[in-house]
Amino acid sequence: MIQIGVMIFYEADTGRVITHIPAQQYPDEFPVRTVEDTIQNYPLLRDRDPATYGVIQLEYGEHQEDFMLASSFQVDPETKKILFTYPDPNNPEVPPTPQPPLTEQVAMLKQENTLLKAQNNALTERTEFIEDVIAEMAQQVYQ
Repeated sequence: MIQIGVMIFYEADTGRVITHIPAQQYPDEFPVRTVEDTIQNYPLLRDRDPATYGVIQLEYGEHQEDFMLASSFQVDPETKKILFTYPDPNNPEVPPTPQPPLTEQVAMLKQENTLLKAQNNALTERTEFIEDVIAEMAQQVYQ
């Protein structure tokens, strides 16, 4: 089974999505769909100056949950990364702002959490050491 990830075609200057092609699976005997094939099959892309748009091809299943949860997405034209807009169920009237994929945010938070735990452990050990030093000094003063 051939698995092809999402293709996102976007305006190079603004990052606005022109079109996106969903992820697909094909039997092995089907020809593999390439970016060039896709451009030729879509007049919207074929008739446009290639310098005015970019394309991102994702791995099959990449950001699948983000696409399901997001209300929209765009591309940051500088970094060429996808930004998702997620609705806030607690504040539905506030317009959401584009942000990195939740999967990336979770990974960054896990890394930050690990670092904070290590710092917390180091501070706890230091506090215990200082308390031991103060207790020892108090014993010597009161002897």
